[in-house]
Amino acid sequence: MANRTTTFPDQQLVKNSRQWHHIDANDRILGRLASKAAVLLMGKHKVYWSPHIDCGDFVVVTNAKTVRVTGDKLIQKQYFRHSGYPAGGRTTPLGKLLQDRPERVIELAVKRMLPKNKLGHRMITRLKIYPTENHPHGTQHPTAIA
Repeated sequence: MANRTTTFPDQQLVKNSRQWHHIDANDRILGRLASKAAVLLMGKHKVYWSPHIDCGDFVVVTNAKTVRVTGDKLIQKQYFRHSGYPAGGRTTPLGKLLQDRPERVIELAVKRMLPKNKLGHRMITRLKIYPTENHPHGTQHPTAIA
């Protein structure tokens, strides 16, 4: 029987091979956009992906204020947060949050699809979201994702 060993990418290879991707959120469904961004942030599209190595890429999302949701989610979906004090729970409907802070809606959707550990916290820092089509990452030459 042949001696087979599993090879893992070293951190230098991963760091030097990070790419930039651009996703235009104009009239795209929130969940489908978030899952595509999560896959790119985790690096699952790469052949050397491994769950314990952070090998993901950078993702730039523009036109966050024109993202769509299906059904009655604008009214029915609620985002919950708590201040830590007694009776400090607050809920905000998706429609209001999309109106006030559209980048926060996409950030929460993507963040909840990432691993809940130190790797996930590191991955979410590579997500850049902008409410309009203007972004300062043109010099990185991000590739457009359909």
